[in-house]
Amino acid sequence: MERKNVDPMPVDQFPELNELLSRLGLGKLTDDGVSAYPGRNDNWVGTTSAGSAVFAKRLVGQPRDIAPRLRRSRSFHALVERANAPELRAPRLLGADDATGLEVFEHLNEGRSGAELAAADAFDDTLAHRAGRLVALLHTAPVEAMAPQLDRSLPKFPNVELNAALPVELFVSLTGAELDFWRIIHQDPQLAGALARLRDHERAVPVCPTHCDLRLDQFLCTGDGLFLTDGEEFRLADPARDVGSFAGEWLHQAITWITEGEAPGEADERFTGALTHQEIIARGVHRLNRLRPRVSAFWVGYRSVSPEHDPGFTARAAAMAGWHLIDRAMAVAGHGARLPAVSRAAMGIGRTILLAPERYIETLGLGALELREAA
Repeated sequence: MERKNVDPMPVDQFPELNELLSRLGLGKLTDDGVSAYPGRNDNWVGTTSAGSAVFAKRLVGQPRDIAPRLRRSRSFHALVERANAPELRAPRLLGADDATGLEVFEHLNEGRSGAELAAADAFDDTLAHRAGRLVALLHTAPVEAMAPQLDRSLPKFPNVELNAALPVELFVSLTGAELDFWRIIHQDPQLAGALARLRDHERAVPVCPTHCDLRLDQFLCTGDGLFLTDGEEFRLADPARDVGSFAGEWLHQAITWITEGEAPGEADERFTGALTHQEIIARGVHRLNRLRPRVSAFWVGYRSVSPEHDPGFTARAAAMAGWHLIDRAMAVAGHGARLPAVSRAAMGIGRTILLAPERYIETLGLGALELREAA
């Protein structure tokens, strides 16, 4: 499965791109031979007039949010470089510009994202083990020399205030699906309470360098090794967030597989009409049983680098896996008039885990059993 490309914004419509490339001594890009990858940020992939293979992206969002995202990205790449650990790798950041929200990276040719590999059933246990070691090396990287510049704020979500009520200016800007999403949250005090407890735990536990936006598409696999990308949410935080996010990604894979192979536009109807709730759960459990070894391999790899944690670590990681499903549903909600049935199902499963995360540690592949079997 090849990495998917799309048409980029024409280079001449954003002259600031070539201005930055020129300042960095990298030459310029032209529309010939330039492509882009799907994503929320504008981006360009190509070889410059000076022969440099680059991946450039312009961060999209509120101006007040772009500056801290750039700072965190710089900190992430600086820490990876300082760590000087062969297995902790990220594409080299060549330069950035605060005024335009631009970042320029070396482009890793023939790279395939973890999401693409998973879709092709090519993200195997060996790769998951390597991913676990990579993430653990990030979490254990020394920070003393650059501690003052690292973000110490809590990640944006889950947001306890929004879980209680939405401000008017946000409410009027939401899609129909987002209104559905928040209605589910606001009508479920048990879920809101579980998210508040998770937030309290995040405030109380020891923190370390944490990616905080770990998804399969943030891993990039090339012939030279495995790389971690997109450090825009990087900060000092609870490392259980990253471990839980990786587990949550595979749980999300299991749930979305329920409607895999259905024709566009038919997924919701077949999901709600042809399958009972019990059948939905049975299919999801069957798929998770097949995918759980990926999480177990990640966990074994992670613990081979970082074996010691506080007593509540795995329960928080399980809770974060549950939150990850809800977070993914929130992302889907931003693009539709109606929250898909599979997203509602994912929220329900995430809720179940969040209410009693300690019960699902083994189910998710984060238990001691995996470590004993690997010994």
